Amino acid sequence: MKLKQELLDQPAGEMWKSIRVELKEDVSTRDRDLAAIREWLKKQPHLPDDWETGPIMTFLRGSSFSLEKCKRKLDMYFTMRAACPEFFSKRDATRPELVEIMTNKVQGPTLPGITPNGRRVTICRGVHPDLNSQQITDTLKLALMIGDVRLTEEREGVAGDIYVLDAAVLGPSMLAKLSAATIKKFMICVQEAYPIKLKEVHIINTSPLVERFVNFVKPFLKEKIRKRIYIHRELKDLYKYIPQEMLPAEYGGQCGTMSQIQEQWKLKLQEYREWFKRQDSVIANESLRPGRPTNYDELFGIDGSFRQLSID
Repeated sequence: MKLKQELLDQPAGEMWKSIRVELKEDVSTRDRDLAAIREWLKKQPHLPDDWETGPIMTFLRGSSFSLEKCKRKLDMYFTMRAACPEFFSKRDATRPELVEIMTNKVQGPTLPGITPNGRRVTICRGVHPDLNSQQITDTLKLALMIGDVRLTEEREGVAGDIYVLDAAVLGPSMLAKLSAATIKKFMICVQEAYPIKLKEVHIINTSPLVERFVNFVKPFLKEKIRKRIYIHRELKDLYKYIPQEMLPAEYGGQCGTMSQIQEQWKLKLQEYREWFKRQDSVIANESLRPGRPTNYDELFGIDGSFRQLSID
């Protein structure tokens, strides 16, 4: 069996200890918490009976080991998998249309290193100004695929995530093809269904058009995340938040080029090809949900509010 390539540095030593504190992770009781979530899954007729240890542990860490919060996130995660086939089906990263996006259209790799305060950094940028509507949806799909791989690959957990959005090629033609419904669905996934502790969003190479787009997206964001968006006029301002050396060469750093890191992630997603196929059936079954099934129209209503799932 071919060993999977390691793309992410894992925290160790004092950083590992400080991350345990931030995640409220007690190594003496975490296996008990894991068992409790597994037992809960078995009792939910509409959810998968079990799941792999790595992803469940990542959900516990992303929920600060609150069992109730972890249950809510897992329920929403499996619900969104069923509700958004445009994001969660046809996830074979060897498909030509996905390869084309990863190779020639958009780069969005998570970087290998960790900031001094234990956070992981992902940089997203367009490399071609022209994407059609389907390619935009598939780009969001690929972002969630990286999120799914990280459920397993973040073996020790990190203290949070930082996203850097390079808006240099984000032009009016691309923005005109973004639908509010697609953005809303994606934002629900990121904020409600994934165990992400989103600490900062940095936007670089901005323009008045991009800043109008940010204002368009803000209603779909939780208030605490809106306050974590930083717009930078100069690249050097980013170094106040992220050590320069851990950035790619294009941003003055030393961790390789964006194309090199992107290529590694392309191969990583392709390594997970069979895993993604198996996940097609690991979804919520609304016909078996106790009480009232989730109404997708209500869940995705473009009204700025999220419907919370009720958890037994």
